[in-house]
Amino acid sequence: MKAFTYKSIFRIVLAGYLGLTSIESISQSMEKKKNIYLIPGQGADERLFKNLKFDTTIFKIHYVKWKIPHKREDLKSYALRLSSQIDTTEEFYLIGVSLGGMVATEINEILKPKKVILISSAKCRNELPSQYRFQKAIPIYKIIPKWLIKQSTFIAQPLFEPDRKKEKETCIAMLKDKNPVFLKRTIGMIVRWDRENYDPKIVHIHGNNDHTIPIKNVKYNFLIDGGSHMMTLTRSQEVNDLLVSLIQNSN
Repeated sequence: MKAFTYKSIFRIVLAGYLGLTSIESISQSMEKKKNIYLIPGQGADERLFKNLKFDTTIFKIHYVKWKIPHKREDLKSYALRLSSQIDTTEEFYLIGVSLGGMVATEINEILKPKKVILISSAKCRNELPSQYRFQKAIPIYKIIPKWLIKQSTFIAQPLFEPDRKKEKETCIAMLKDKNPVFLKRTIGMIVRWDRENYDPKIVHIHGNNDHTIPIKNVKYNFLIDGGSHMMTLTRSQEVNDLLVSLIQNSN
């Protein structure tokens, strides 16, 4: 006969009280959910993740909200401010897309998450496209009015990432809601980003059809064949399956 411990007896009694059908179901209900914090890209917000389907019985999803950067604020200081939105009393996972991935790389140095996963992003300055390195020497963006920077995003995004047509309405809505001050100051943060090294444990997912951060300079761990910079929206099933696998198989 199977020996019962105080813990197993407690589970049986509690299962009966709650009307659960099995000891296994109450065991699952007592397990803590995995906390996932999602950081969107520069021209996006939490709607970027609308097509990802995390099992809410296993995962608890949190969205990191953008704040307006201070004048001349660097990416590391900005990441420190955003990190106040994360509850560090519980184990957590950090997923960042594009600029959100750069911020996640910096937060990793501050808070030490269980795992950091980047999508369509860069872990250091050398993975950024050449125009950002060029603008560090010749900061053209400084003389462009912030309203013009915002308007140009409506032209540049479909030109650089035609794949976004699959989620055109969402992309336009997110850009419309962007504060032009936020856009101009975050460009400055990216241009001035001086990170050269990164934690090798960071997991990087990239697409080989990304025209915003071309894959040629990126040291990625997982490739989404044909994936664009917008693949979190447009190739969500593949991205979702990979994310769930990476988190569930974390050490």
